[in-house]
Amino acid sequence: MNQSYDFSIEKIKNLSLKEKILRQKNLDLFYESGFPDKRVEDWKFTDLSLILNKNFENISNDINFEPNKELETIKNFEHNYIFLTNGKMISTNFEHEEKSKILIKDYNRLETTNIDPLNTLELLNNALSLGGFSLEIIKNYKLKKPLVVYNYFSVGLKNKILNNKNSIKLNEGSELILIDYNEDNTQDNFIKNTIDIVSLDKNATLKNILIQNSKCNGHFYKYIKSSLEGSSSYENYILSSGLKLNKIEIETNLNKDNCSCSIYSALNLLEDQHQEIKTRINHNSPNCKSYQKIKNVLDDKSKGVYQGKIFVEKVAQKTDAYQLSKALILSDEAEFDAKPELEIYADDVKCSHGSTSGSIDSDAVHYLMTRGIPKKEAVKLLINGFLNEVLETIANKELKIFLEKVLERQINGY
Repeated sequence: MNQSYDFSIEKIKNLSLKEKILRQKNLDLFYESGFPDKRVEDWKFTDLSLILNKNFENISNDINFEPNKELETIKNFEHNYIFLTNGKMISTNFEHEEKSKILIKDYNRLETTNIDPLNTLELLNNALSLGGFSLEIIKNYKLKKPLVVYNYFSVGLKNKILNNKNSIKLNEGSELILIDYNEDNTQDNFIKNTIDIVSLDKNATLKNILIQNSKCNGHFYKYIKSSLEGSSSYENYILSSGLKLNKIEIETNLNKDNCSCSIYSALNLLEDQHQEIKTRINHNSPNCKSYQKIKNVLDDKSKGVYQGKIFVEKVAQKTDAYQLSKALILSDEAEFDAKPELEIYADDVKCSHGSTSGSIDSDAVHYLMTRGIPKKEAVKLLINGFLNEVLETIANKELKIFLEKVLERQINGY
């Protein structure tokens, strides 16, 4: 398929001359390299240029942002929310909170002017970004209920690309549970390119949970760049099964003593779904901890990828870093690729990594079948047990039950 791009800054309304010039500079730099392919080390397992050529005839940034269906919230789960349609903030509700403690506004597109020519998707986002939100939690405020960011998509997105940025800032001592919730019932091929900028001040705590709530033909890329100050805590849970293509990059900077970052993933991939998680944890200060547990179940012709790097600066003594990826492969045509890395310049550290993959335990399946459980259900039970392990650290009972139901629904194919 001969793919063409129809990207234009002129399609974006109400831009100042300064912003037009900046956006065009980013777009010109993008065109020099285009979408990344396997020649780029970070994309060696996910040849995005080839994938897009196979699935798109042309790609345009001409988007209609009007909601065209009723927006629904999750039932029987108390929460605050932000509604995004095609990446643009439509409405918010913080009825469970002290609203004066929460600052929410549209993302200021001029806030980010740094240009990284090595990440062409970031260049494209800088050029074409629309919508998104900027969220700030005031010092020492702990949200009483989770905040769900609903990502809805309109019909008519075939061959379209959506670009948006979000900013999340937690001031000293504040706490937030943030659920990024994708809901899409169209079967259009489209691309969503998102950048999240996360900042945690000292003693702040953020749980960030990524959920795909329906099967979708979308091609998603999300880059989360976070910075942590002293004694802050950042946890990520990725439950994003169901997407045609999904790559999540998480880069975390542990900048002051006693920070901690953890990343948990539970993916159940079917058909020709392709998902990659790429992480880089930068230990820039002493006495910090990081923990990563990535779990995949792969069936049919699906492909799972994990690239994880732990980087330890010379000054970052007493670092404690752990990284593990595990995959259950249920089909001869499924594929799992892992690339764990350690780059350590300090000499008093505890760092380890590991990766395992294999088929499901036939003896365990047989045991369940002797107890009267059909083979198909026995396999699902074992998959559920394998993936549910990543939720064990969640202390909030209501949240844990909610996530267990999400995972069970994904395992059952929606």
